[in-house]
Amino acid sequence: MAAANILLPLDPRAAAPPPATSASKPEELMDALVHTSTPSLRALFLRAVDPSRPASWSAAVGDLLSSGDPVAALAAFAAALRVNPAALRPALPPAFRAAAAATSLAAGRQLHLLAIRSGLFPSDPFSASALLHMYNHCSRPIDARKAFDEIPSPNPVIITAMASGYVRNNLVYPSLALFRKLIASGSATAVDEAAALVAFSASARIPDCGITSSLHALVVKTGLDGDAGVVNTMLDAYAKGGRRDLGAARKVFDTMEKDVVSWNSMIALYAQNGMSADALGLYRKMLNVSGSIKCNAVTLSAILLACAHAGTIQTGKCIHNQVVRMGLEENVYVGTSVVDMYSKCGRVEMARKAFQKIKEKNILSWSAMITGYGMHGHGQEALDIFNEMCRSGQNPNYITFISVLAACSHAGLLDKGRYWYNAMKKRFGIEPGVEHYGCMVDLLGRAGCLDEAYGLIKEMKVKPDAAIWGALLSACRIHKNVELAEISAKRLFELDATNCGYYVLLSNIYAEAGMWKDVERMRVLVKTRGIEKPPGYSSVELKGRTHLFYVGDKSHPQHKEIYSYLGKLLEKMQEAGYVPNTGSVLHDLDEEEKASALHIHSEKLAIAFALMNSVPGSVIHVIKNLRVCTDCHTAIKLITKIAQREIIVRDLQRFHHFKDGSCSCGDYW
Repeated sequence: MAAANILLPLDPRAAAPPPATSASKPEELMDALVHTSTPSLRALFLRAVDPSRPASWSAAVGDLLSSGDPVAALAAFAAALRVNPAALRPALPPAFRAAAAATSLAAGRQLHLLAIRSGLFPSDPFSASALLHMYNHCSRPIDARKAFDEIPSPNPVIITAMASGYVRNNLVYPSLALFRKLIASGSATAVDEAAALVAFSASARIPDCGITSSLHALVVKTGLDGDAGVVNTMLDAYAKGGRRDLGAARKVFDTMEKDVVSWNSMIALYAQNGMSADALGLYRKMLNVSGSIKCNAVTLSAILLACAHAGTIQTGKCIHNQVVRMGLEENVYVGTSVVDMYSKCGRVEMARKAFQKIKEKNILSWSAMITGYGMHGHGQEALDIFNEMCRSGQNPNYITFISVLAACSHAGLLDKGRYWYNAMKKRFGIEPGVEHYGCMVDLLGRAGCLDEAYGLIKEMKVKPDAAIWGALLSACRIHKNVELAEISAKRLFELDATNCGYYVLLSNIYAEAGMWKDVERMRVLVKTRGIEKPPGYSSVELKGRTHLFYVGDKSHPQHKEIYSYLGKLLEKMQEAGYVPNTGSVLHDLDEEEKASALHIHSEKLAIAFALMNSVPGSVIHVIKNLRVCTDCHTAIKLITKIAQREIIVRDLQRFHHFKDGSCSCGDYW
């Protein structure tokens, strides 16, 4: 960078001209600003600098840094040393921060050497703290630690600076070790707001809820639980712990003095953990709170995520209207959240319109739109967006290629998937990760290239996960490859022996091959291992309210009408040729009992309810927490012909657009 070209005199006493007097003209000093006499720097000097006063030089360096011009700040520091060596002590700390802002390690090292030769390091605590800040911002935590270890008896500010630098470089355990050292010092003022903020920032990155709880107890003991910044950071730390810390986070939230950051953190916590109803409830409560607290862009992004997870399109539209009213459609972060919400609620064209409203798209907004098209099976449209992104000058990254390969997989674009998989490595230098391999195994398997898919798994540089072996097992079901299915299932049982879905899938493969003894073996294995299938449920939104259904559910107020309607619908389906696929049921039941169990699956109940209560001709949206079974998939195709309605189902793996007796997935999911 330009900052690296600034020559800083290493011995200011030898390099400086005679000291300037108060009569010196600022204009005569401009030549001292080596190579970087910018308009902003010239204006500042003409207006503000008194060269005879060291503090004036320090202020000039600091002001230039604050204005966003760290290179000019370093140039001003160089000029200060040439004109008034006494400016070194007050101007050195902001000069270190300028080198950090410019990420100029070369300039920072010059300043470090200057600090040593002048005796300001390690004796001056302000210079020492700024030096650590510089090395950490230049991604050199080892150099920062070496400097830290040279400081005799570092004070709490210096220890906090080093701990903060560790967090910045994702070295959280060394950061917490320094925090413990700070506590052990016994100083009454050792743990202040800054130190607590650093400690909670570190604990947020560690999968150990006990650390956050211990820090919580400490801040209560030291009286810092009244500081809004500390409590908000603590809430964020609990939030990063996920569901296990939800209770503790809510207790903190309920007892604290809340600001918009607090509300946003708690709403985001619920949204990120899939607890959409809680997030939406808290959002409504926030809107009803009297006072000056108003939702902002962060609030809207969080609540849109909740709508996306729940698939609540009507609520999502209301939030989108709020986005429009606040003039945030062009905001890249809020706009991307709108795109994601519409995509996951089954309205990809509305997602596209929202995408076009974003003024300056970033890599996340492009990836969101690619993913949106991909998850709905619109592979070519997804690739068109990808090509448009590349033409705009935005370079694809690791995440983008997950979206691209997933789009090819959902749409069955084998040749294009192979092309972009190879281009990712050769053209863009991105090494494939487990997610990319998973997409390719899924794509190859769907196309019937099972040997190629298995060969790719064996060549992987990373350990295959359950998603990869699961993709291969699903492909074996489609193409009836029992031998490879058994290999895949064995690996899956080693990775997760309690997942009932793998046993069901392998049992179905055996059943379709007429291998009834192996079907029985799977049944016994499930029983002896005490494995239970997680309860499947389906939800449908009607007039802003979400209705939830479980298999055989009779808790809904309209359950009698629903079962009656479903019975009549079943008669029409049977007349159209429907035969229950009892292979989808892994229970010790006779065929008649299995068929009855299939008739009351949660998605059938949800669809029957929606057909009864929605406007004729409107699209029905159903969210399923598990994979749609083969029988329900067949049944829903028939229902769309009988009822003349379009039905969109989002299951655990993808979207299914059912219309006129067919599905967008091409019967592969």
